[in-house]
Amino acid sequence: MPRHSPRSFDRSSSTLLQIVQSSLLQLIRSASTRVEDKASKMEIDHNVDSMEGSSDSGPETLENSSSIGKEKVSKKGIRVGGRKGKKKSECWAHFEEYVTKDGKKRARCKYCGDTYAVDSGCSTTNMNTHINKRCKKYRPVDSKQKVLVKKPTTSGFGSSLGVSKFDQLKCRRALAEMLILDELPFRFVENRGFRRFCFELCPLFDLPSRRTIVRELYKLYIDEKIKLKNYFSRSKKRILSFSQIVDHTGDSIGKCIENVLIEWGIDKVFTITVDNATANTTAIGYVIRKLNSWQDGGAVLEGKYLHVRCCAHILNLIVSDGLKDLHDSIVAIRNAVKFVKSSPSRLDRFKKAVANEKIGTKGLVVLDVPTRWNSTYLMLESALKLRKAFQRMGEEDIQYVNYFKDKEDGHKRIGPPTLDDWDNAKVFINFLATFYDITLDFSASLRVTSNIYFKSWCTIRNQLNSLTSERDPLVSKIAVSMQQKFDKYWGGLEKTNNLLIVAVVLDPRYKLGYVKFRFDSIYGVEESQSMISKVKGVLLDLYEWYNKFYGSSGGGAKETDDVFSIGVSDDLELGRLKATDKEDSLWGMKQQEEDISKGKSEVDLYLLERAEKLNDRFDVLAWWKNSLVKFPILSMIARDVFAMPVSTVASESAFSTGGRILDPFRSSLTPKIVEGLILTGNWLQAICPIAEPRVVQEHAQNEDESVDLLDHYINVEAGSGNYFTVITN
Repeated sequence: MPRHSPRSFDRSSSTLLQIVQSSLLQLIRSASTRVEDKASKMEIDHNVDSMEGSSDSGPETLENSSSIGKEKVSKKGIRVGGRKGKKKSECWAHFEEYVTKDGKKRARCKYCGDTYAVDSGCSTTNMNTHINKRCKKYRPVDSKQKVLVKKPTTSGFGSSLGVSKFDQLKCRRALAEMLILDELPFRFVENRGFRRFCFELCPLFDLPSRRTIVRELYKLYIDEKIKLKNYFSRSKKRILSFSQIVDHTGDSIGKCIENVLIEWGIDKVFTITVDNATANTTAIGYVIRKLNSWQDGGAVLEGKYLHVRCCAHILNLIVSDGLKDLHDSIVAIRNAVKFVKSSPSRLDRFKKAVANEKIGTKGLVVLDVPTRWNSTYLMLESALKLRKAFQRMGEEDIQYVNYFKDKEDGHKRIGPPTLDDWDNAKVFINFLATFYDITLDFSASLRVTSNIYFKSWCTIRNQLNSLTSERDPLVSKIAVSMQQKFDKYWGGLEKTNNLLIVAVVLDPRYKLGYVKFRFDSIYGVEESQSMISKVKGVLLDLYEWYNKFYGSSGGGAKETDDVFSIGVSDDLELGRLKATDKEDSLWGMKQQEEDISKGKSEVDLYLLERAEKLNDRFDVLAWWKNSLVKFPILSMIARDVFAMPVSTVASESAFSTGGRILDPFRSSLTPKIVEGLILTGNWLQAICPIAEPRVVQEHAQNEDESVDLLDHYINVEAGSGNYFTVITN
């Protein structure tokens, strides 16, 4: 056996030790690679499973998730994506990675489209240089840097220069407001086109998902609700609730109103405007009992005049009853309009006939809804202007003539319109014009409407009385039918809420003399005397009641300071009165005591003054604002009376909004989310500087801009007061 020297033994041991260390290192690397491969596969499977479990994930989402998983593991098993392998270079915020057809990886600039190789061994130097020096479309933005921008004015029209800086929270809130105001679905924020637009507009904005935006929407609703509660005494008219009820019984409706009043801390209600459903009478009685039990003075005069019937609804019932049996002339014109609107080619031929007849009007015909008389009025009005074009089609268009030879429901189709039919249409238009104009006045929501009720009531009554004796049997028959319906709802003073007559008395242009003049012409002098005394008695009862609760003796004088938001000095706002102000206040109190001692109340002094001259531009609210010092108690009554709506158009507009939000493609929203969307949309439309008042144009199958339509406004501007007016449907 050969002998080894110590040096050769040490060399062999060292070689063996190196072999063992190399083997151990390979084992460790192999185990580490297997663990990383397994972890990467688990993460990919988790991402795919989570996306498959989402109710809104589609094939495109799953495809994207698979591509993401493929990018996370390379052929060698080395992790190149995810949290551990996240690309650290800042240039990746401006580049997107993709794989070419030959399997090579490249990066594309998000701004200009230039590409660079990113395979193993390639650095990001070229991409950094491109972003910092070469890219002509990229403009670096500092989130803290203010920039010069165009800001919209408070009126919503035009813009002015200002400075602004990027704010992530404000952008997200603006996005939530956009979805509410424009009634967009939540998935809109995940649309590819919108996301690309937002990136091009502001790359710094982190666009939220639809689940995040839902939370943002509801947070916006809660914030606006708290804000509205804090400033409720100075707020304009707003929708406070859009609630789901169990049934339509009177008690259920009354309890729903009670819950809204409790939630918003409202314990004083002046009037409640509802339609003519029988259940509403029971609901009003329930609310009156609750208001009177909560506190003394919760309802004015113990709720005697709390119930206001929707005047627009009553007028619709009156006219609809008269037109329930439509004349053949209306049917003939409707069939002619239906032919024109049935296809684009027919409409083109009709437009050609209009041009050949050289008719000046730019509007086209409107097809009505048979159950809505106002749309029938618009159809007749538009068709009458184009009667020559219809007559020309009857002479030249064979299809138009053959259309009326066909049978409809087993009978020959009525038409085409004859000269007599067009003459009858004129009669119908002249007959319905008054009711149409009054309906527009009742439906207005941006101005005072309570002071126009009595004038409209007198106009309708006088016209029906004259039309019942009309020689034309058609008009006379319709007028008699409408007169019966009018007497049912508005026949006498006992069937009318007397506050609506007090409203015209509180109009300085008319006062009590106008009411006496109208009653004398309708009922005669003797009968009108008792009716005038009753109306004046209602005004005196109101004055005594307000004086009891809000007069100087009732401790409520402070509330009169904010009746019409009159500007006061800083000293008064801080509660400090100058010496001269104190002396003037004492002199005013002395004058008031002298008037009372002489038997003259504010009502007597107001009625003794000469009425203002009639003027369409007269502002009744401004007049009472300027007369606050002279008539402190009466001005409070005028404020609440003039805030009273005579129609439920505002609430019906909310139902129209609800119908647009809950469509067949968006029917899984919870009642709370629907309420939040409708209420927040109503509140934002009143305060958003860009949003303009929306006009809901009610018409049937027509998009012609030239036709004058009913003005149903969502935003309602009216003065605030101590008492609130509830509108419900």
